[in-house]
Amino acid sequence: MTPSILLIEDDFDFANLVGISLGEEGFEVVLAPSGEVGLELAASSSFDLILLDLMLPGISGLEVCRHLRQAENHTPLLMLTARDTELDRVLGLEMGADDYMPKTMGVRELVARVRAALRRSQRYAGDEAEAEVDAEGVLVRGDLRINPERREVLREQESLELTAKEFDLLLHFASHPGRVFTRDDLLSAVWGYHYDGYQHTVNSHINRLRGKIEPDVRNPEYLLTVWGVGYKFNDTVNRAC
Repeated sequence: MTPSILLIEDDFDFANLVGISLGEEGFEVVLAPSGEVGLELAASSSFDLILLDLMLPGISGLEVCRHLRQAENHTPLLMLTARDTELDRVLGLEMGADDYMPKTMGVRELVARVRAALRRSQRYAGDEAEAEVDAEGVLVRGDLRINPERREVLREQESLELTAKEFDLLLHFASHPGRVFTRDDLLSAVWGYHYDGYQHTVNSHINRLRGKIEPDVRNPEYLLTVWGVGYKFNDTVNRAC
């Protein structure tokens, strides 16, 4: 089946270049020239991936991303921008984008990142199918209840507010209890490719995730550090019955 991509972009020349490039690689691309049109298409049709320009007329790319995630649309979303500041990257990722790419990147890298995001999405679907779940399809680990379909996490019935990447990290860990992952493993599995020099990204995300899921961050119960190697999800916590 041909993967479908929603491209929300107001720059026609850039959109045409991206559309032709992705089309040559076997993707079907649907163009939305504004955030408003993009939201309508995302609500009325199903896409495998969304490419979203940060600087849009009317509703900005950040607002489009926020609306999509609030509507529980968890389609993989890659944000495109002519700017490449750290603040822009952080805002996009915190809003729920899965990746952030400057428009100055080459077409080959754009295609590679699109393929990586789709592989990552398919891998999570496989993880969910193989993981131990309860009768409602919820992955249970100790006091945590992880709902992959709703992308919701409960701890003792309290809903935890996780960013998209924090949820992806938790689901990846919880689907492989006891397995030790290096920082490079996690960058490849959750971000989809290797970031040279960006291993600290894993550390900061895990620290924030621990702050949300651990009863005592000084003595983690779920996400354990394996000194000199990486991290693992504690396989001694109770599993689903």
